[in-house]
Amino acid sequence: MNPTIAWITARGLFGRRRFLLLFPLPVLVIGLVALGRASGVSNSDWGPAVLVGLGVAVMLPIVALVVGAGVLGSEIEDGTAVHILTKPLPRREIILAKLVVAAAITVVSTAVPMFVAGALTDSVRLGAGLAAGTALGAVTYSALFLLLSLLSRRPVLLGLAYIMIWEGLLTNLLSGTRVLSVQQYTISVADSVAHTSMLTGRVSVPLAVVMAAILTVASTVLAIDRLRSFTLTGETS
Repeated sequence: MNPTIAWITARGLFGRRRFLLLFPLPVLVIGLVALGRASGVSNSDWGPAVLVGLGVAVMLPIVALVVGAGVLGSEIEDGTAVHILTKPLPRREIILAKLVVAAAITVVSTAVPMFVAGALTDSVRLGAGLAAGTALGAVTYSALFLLLSLLSRRPVLLGLAYIMIWEGLLTNLLSGTRVLSVQQYTISVADSVAHTSMLTGRVSVPLAVVMAAILTVASTVLAIDRLRSFTLTGETS
């Protein structure tokens, strides 16, 4: 990983208005948990809807999409990627640096709020489980969405379609698709740590970890290969 590229990426990401999009959803999750506790209603009635339905299914992939598609996609759009691509740097170093930044920011922006939400909902153990599962999902999503930013000029639109159709619809209707669902990996890992009825893992933990690793590595390798074909005019061959 190239630390200079990582620093430029982080500085650029924090300097864009897009970074402000990272805050509303985590705040909403924690706020709804606080309201649930204050209402006096059993946490089993509202916990799964907030933690899984909103936290895992919406907050995690949306934040990962904003960051993962932004660490390189925004530079391609505004032309600043030219300054990096003209340098005699291996494309591998560029992609790895940007992936590390995207994954780190996504993990902090999602795993920390999920820990707080889980701890407030039931226990520190639930918070730890949600944080662990969310961290795994954050890294995998970051790699997928970084690749998507190199495959399309509209990575956010395609990412939203993926989140809503594949993760939100098909994996709930067709059980065979769950093996390729990052959302299911997140829930399974969280459930294995928390051991709570609020979470129901539908794939085994070993499978979840292995598949997450495969998707992350495959997306990274494809992104490196794709960047090698990127031309300075902003097109891909």
